[in-house]
This record gives sequence, C-alpha cells and structure tokens, in this order.
Amino acid sequence: MQGLGSLDVDQAGIVGDMTASRKSRVPTVSEEELSELYQKRLEIPFEWRNTLYLEWFSEINGRVVIETAGYQLTISPHEWEMDADAEEAQKLANLHAMRDFMAQVIRRRDSEGPEPESAEELDEFAWEERLKESDRLTDAYQEVLEKYMEDVDSEQKEAFVMGWDGLLDALAERDEAEDDEFQDQGAGYDPAVDGFLSIDDEENEDDFNELADDSGGNGEDHPLQAKAQSLAMLAMDVIKRDEGPGTPSYQLVTNLLQVSGKLAGVLFGNDSDYEPETGFVLAVLKRCLNWLNEAVRACQQLMEVTQDPALVSSLEEIRLTAFEIRDSIVELRRELK
Repeated sequence: MQGLGSLDVDQAGIVGDMTASRKSRVPTVSEEELSELYQKRLEIPFEWRNTLYLEWFSEINGRVVIETAGYQLTISPHEWEMDADAEEAQKLANLHAMRDFMAQVIRRRDSEGPEPESAEELDEFAWEERLKESDRLTDAYQEVLEKYMEDVDSEQKEAFVMGWDGLLDALAERDEAEDDEFQDQGAGYDPAVDGFLSIDDEENEDDFNELADDSGGNGEDHPLQAKAQSLAMLAMDVIKRDEGPGTPSYQLVTNLLQVSGKLAGVLFGNDSDYEPETGFVLAVLKRCLNWLNEAVRACQQLMEVTQDPALVSSLEEIRLTAFEIRDSIVELRRELK
C-alpha cells in the first residue's frame, strides 16, 4: 500500500468506480475504543454508511483508491445525467479496467509455452517462479475481495476481474439451474466441490490450487515443522498483540508463522505417503530462510528497546531457536541437493 507522498502529481489513466453512495461498515466508536476492542478480540459495533469512493488506474501509480465516510457533499444542478443503459455500460467498462489491471499484477505464465513432461520434475528455480506467481495471485485476490466483498454480485465480479472465466461460466450455470440440488446450495457453496470448476480450464484450476491452504500429510508432524510451530506459538504468547503491521513485533510473529505454515506444506512425518517434488521443497525452504532472517532481525530490534529482563530472556530463546531451525533447513537443503 502506497502513501500519499508516493503519488505522482500527474494522475493520468483510466477511471474506475466513482461514487458517493458506496455502502460500507463504519465503526461507531472512537479510535481509542476501537483499539481497545480490537486488542480484547471483542465485537466492534458498526453501522452502514454511504462512503465516498474514488478509484482510477494511474499509468504511474497503478490502482489508486480514495475512500472515506467523513465528507461533505455538495450537489450542483445537473448538467447531464446518465440513462440506465449508459450507467450499465460504464459499470461494465469499470469491471474491464479492474480485470486488465489484475492481469498486469498477476502476470500469469504463458499457457502457450512448452510444458515439461509429466515424468520430469521442475527444479528449484522453476518452482520459485511459480511461487512468485502464487504470491502475486494471492495479493491480487485479496485486493479484489476487499473491493467486492460487500457487493451483492461479489462472486461473479471477483471471478471476472481475476480472469477465472471457467468459474464465471459455472456460476452462471448454477444461478440458472432449476434443479432442486442446485437450489439448496447455501451462501458458502464452493463450486469446485461438485465439479463446477471446469477441469478443462487449466488456468482457473492452477489459480485455485495456488490459493489453497498448505496441508500436511496423514502422518505425524515432521520434527522440524513441529519445532517451528512451537516457536511461532511462543512468539505469539510473548509479544504484544496490539502492534500493527511494519512493527518489529508484527514482523517477528508473521514471519515465524510463515515458516511454520510453509514447512507444514512440504515436510511430512514418516507415516506420510506424500512426497513433493524436490525442486518445490528446495524453493520453499529457501523462502523459509528469508523469513527466519527477518524474524531474527525483528527479534534483535525488540531486544534492543525492551527494559524487561524476562522479556529479553524470552526473546533470546526465540532468537536462538530460530537460528537452530535455520541451521536445520540449511542442512536439509544440502541433503536434498
């Protein structure tokens, strides 16, 4: 997310959604009360309000959004007014602008390019490129969710702007179906469960696989993954929960959680029958090293500013354990290579 200082003076580009009647949830408490409720994990009271929402796609800054519930609106006499057809056309143009922007963010691999034979495993560097695409996809989808989560047609709009045309067709079939089986599906219905996701649409299938949570095998946890998970839990117990993004506390916990989660996706116990490709494991382990380095750096920053001997002792334990996990990962990568 960019600050105001990073916005270029010249904002030329394509107009997105611009309205003063976007419905959003707005907290009804002060900032101090909001912070206290958030720290205590209590329900935050809110009310639905019209918000000012200005969106455009800058040639320099990319997607820019200004949104606020605190504004004064003055309406001048109409110089012109859109008819219903023109309004629908503008909404469709806005969707296409969002779709084009998301395509640039995700930068999918060329589906026309050569694919390795099924018996041939990808190496570490090829898997790293796929993981980078997965990161871009996740960031893009999060941005799309934030924009359309309150929209009555959220599923269709999310599928369209993400380029999931197979899912879009499946949603249309679901909505048009007269069969009672389809009529009974609830709001949490997943079209992939009953095969609505077209397996012929490889791009859609790959995207959904990349967004899926990491899952472990059926056997016991790998000792290294169990150690990383225990360390992340320890950090969550030691560190204050009210620290926001960008702070050392936040960086420490989130990086350790990343390591724990990713190790769960590639390391399995002796009872597991699943063996991921070596290149994939090497690429993920390399990322875990980077996250551990960031966690150690954040831990050191916290140790330098705290005056509590007990907290310093706990942070020292976290740092030493992070180094031990890092050394184990380095050794594991050496064995796999």
